[in-house]
Parts: sequence; structure tokens; C-alpha cells
Amino acid sequence: MPGPDYLQRNRTQWNTLAAEYAPRAVLSWAQSEPSWGIWGIPESELGLLADVAGKDALEDGCGTAYVSAWMKRRGAAPVGLDNSPAQLATARRMQREHDLHFPLVHGAAETLPFPTESFDLVFSEYGAAIWSDPYLWIPEASRVLRQGGELIHLGNGTLLMACMPELDTDLPAKHELLRDYFGMHRFEWPDDESVEFHLGYGDWIRLFRSHDLEVLDLLELRPSAGAETVYDFVSAEWARRWPAEQVWRVRKR
Repeated sequence: MPGPDYLQRNRTQWNTLAAEYAPRAVLSWAQSEPSWGIWGIPESELGLLADVAGKDALEDGCGTAYVSAWMKRRGAAPVGLDNSPAQLATARRMQREHDLHFPLVHGAAETLPFPTESFDLVFSEYGAAIWSDPYLWIPEASRVLRQGGELIHLGNGTLLMACMPELDTDLPAKHELLRDYFGMHRFEWPDDESVEFHLGYGDWIRLFRSHDLEVLDLLELRPSAGAETVYDFVSAEWARRWPAEQVWRVRKR
């Protein structure tokens, strides 16, 4: 699959991590109610899938495709796309176990293999939201959206990324700014081969507007008191004080 230099790096990383994430897929596919982000904030609180019935939906960077499974159960017609064959193999196994089937496509968010105006909804929980260059995947998401369709993506909070140390050994996130805000874009980690992408708020808004997307909301997520996570890059105490995760909701004009 040709494309930007980081695609192969991220594919290799997620092929390696796929076995670690397979048990989480079992739990996520079995959930009766969706929950979001690393703190498992319930769908009943956020309402991200409140209006998906009857919609053609793309999960952009689907991993094990649990979000697509949730959308399917709520009446949507989802398609899952991912850069990692190993992650898609887990997703296909889960489809068989749950007898819940929808298309799964090996591809990249930067060059979507779908016709223009194919979907009413493009959704990404992490996935393309952080593993693809927004200056490449946002134009593609806009292209495949129908007029009035929505793009919803959830990833790390901008403020969190400004407080992230360079090395895993220095985690979790600190209580002081460690990185420049201006020019935020590509993040490379010395401890692994993966590449992430994060923008400042103004850069996000200008990018959306340049591709006929209007902002409906920015949800800054806060875990409930006593919430726990298996991830070690941010503490609950930190995330209760500042937004560790955020959700952009935008609409195609």
C-alpha cells in the first residue's frame, strides 16, 4: 500500500500490538452499551451514536471494529477500514463469534477507496483521529461525506499532548507544559516506531473550514470520580483536572 512514510511504520506497530488488543476486543464487542475513550465514559453520557440508525457509516481506522459493531446494532450500515491486517483479522474473528457482519477493508484514511459522497457519518475513536496526518485524512473524510453528514473523531486532548514527556519511562503526563503549542503536528516516540498527529485548536478549526466542514461541538472529556484505565500515559488525577481526551463533531456543509 503506497502512501506517506509513516503508514508502514504504524502498520508494523499495530500488527505487533494486535495480539495485546485482542482480549480488549472480546470485552468491547460484548458490551451492551458503548463506552468511550480510555476511561470508558458511557454512551448514555456522551450520545455519540444517538442518531446513527439508517445511516451509511465509515469507521476510519477501525482496529478491531468494535465501534462498527455498536453502530450495526443501533441500525447503521457500517464499513470498517484499517491500516493493520492483524487488527482486521481480530475484527473478522469477532464478527464470526457474534454473527454480526459488515464490510472490513484494508486501506488508509489518507486515500479512502470509496466514491465521493458515500457516507452519512465518518467516525474515528483514535484510529485515523491520531494515527493519520489530519492534513491528508480530513480532506478524504470530507470527500466521502454526503452534504449534511457528520465527522466525529475522538483522540488525545491537545493540552495533554503539550504535557507529555518524551520517553515512556517518564510517564505519566506532567503538570507542566513540556512541548510547544505552536507548530504542533507530528509526534514521534523514541520508544517505538509509531507516528501520531495532533493539532492546536485553531489549526483544527481552519482545517475543517477549508474542507467545507463546520464545527458543531468540541467535547472535552472528564472521567468520573474513581474511574480507572489500563493505560499509563495519564493519571486519573490529571484527567479530572484537565481534558486528556477530546471529541470533535463537525458537519459537511
